[in-house]
Amino acid sequence: MRAFLLSTVFALSATAALAADVTVTEFKLDDLPLGQVTYPGGKTLTLVRGIGSAAFRDPNDPAGVVWTLTDRGPNLDCEGIEELTGLGIDTLCAGDGKAKNFPMPDFNITIQKVEAGADGTAKVTETISLKDKTGKAVGGLPFTADGIKMEAAFDMNGKPLTGVNGLDSEALVRLPGGGFLIADEYAPSIVEVAADGTLVKRHVPAGLETALANDGVEVVGTLPAIMAKRYINRGLENLALSPDGNTIYALMQSPLANPDSDAYKKSANTRLWKIDRATGKVLGEYVYVMDDAASFAADNKKEPQKQNAVRMSEMVALGNDRLLVDERISKTTKFYVIDLATATPVDPSFDDAKTSPSLEQMSAADIKAKGIKPVVKTLVLNSDDVEGLPKKIEGVAVMSPIEMIVFNDSDFGIEGDGNKALRVTFASPVLQ
Repeated sequence: MRAFLLSTVFALSATAALAADVTVTEFKLDDLPLGQVTYPGGKTLTLVRGIGSAAFRDPNDPAGVVWTLTDRGPNLDCEGIEELTGLGIDTLCAGDGKAKNFPMPDFNITIQKVEAGADGTAKVTETISLKDKTGKAVGGLPFTADGIKMEAAFDMNGKPLTGVNGLDSEALVRLPGGGFLIADEYAPSIVEVAADGTLVKRHVPAGLETALANDGVEVVGTLPAIMAKRYINRGLENLALSPDGNTIYALMQSPLANPDSDAYKKSANTRLWKIDRATGKVLGEYVYVMDDAASFAADNKKEPQKQNAVRMSEMVALGNDRLLVDERISKTTKFYVIDLATATPVDPSFDDAKTSPSLEQMSAADIKAKGIKPVVKTLVLNSDDVEGLPKKIEGVAVMSPIEMIVFNDSDFGIEGDGNKALRVTFASPVLQ
């Protein structure tokens, strides 16, 4: 729990896109205890509810109100798990270094209403628990389904786990009328959620609707089939909604594993879709080119970062076809404004998995030769140029053209991190 208010003004360096001051102010935000879990090896984890995996500001809400989202729940990477638990990978994960260990497998995903006040405090004033249409709580355990590669999951005793309707919830939009859209990394999918937290409909890549069918939620194959080529744990993490509520923007967290994981690891080409909310029709598909991993200075201090360490973790619509994107590794976060009006839509042939070379395998020269113009990125803030911003910024709510509130992903306090909310104020109206 933090009982202090940190307020500092820092100047951006000359290398940043803005030659203006930025004010970073940390809110007093109490952590929400989840309890303690003691592993058989003797080590105890003190867990908190991690509320910052996504954030959304509804312009119709009172001043200071932001909606946030938890992700799938507390989980530990099996690679290196002994340091945190006192037990090794063979005991807790059947020797699978790519698996996850879930100390609270019954965790229920929640949406939070956060009220950020002028007094420097931020409080969770409402919590909405996700549930399916039968009333069963919705959690974040991986599941098994034909055509989808998933991580293996284990409990604190090393026993295998599997879920139904499990979501890896990573992006949030509040709809006109009070419902929500949630982006899920697993399928990947876009989930319609009623105002009370009931899952209404799960939109999945075409061809996966039968494999993902169950009694808890309607499943429809309305998303582009190529989305199913996402790399494990690098699915759909970014959603935005146009100001009129008619258009959805969906950006993958990373390049697709198309045609294989080698393409994912080397590529910088990520896909962004513009979708009609009423019909589900794709109105356009665009290329977002990630920055070179070496440009994320704080993350490269100890060792050089690989290209697949870069990811996009949040997106906000500033206007029609104009978006703010959070591009990061862990310690360094860059905020870019992009405008789709200056980009060229990708030819539909690149949605065919048989197309070779794939979009992910193409170099910048290849893309130019095909007449494709990627989205133009304008840097508005690089966390390397200011002090006071946390690592793993995943929730971003734009409050006005000069102000945003950012939230960290605390990973439920597994490594001692707490929830943080910070107000970032610009000297000029760059968020528009």
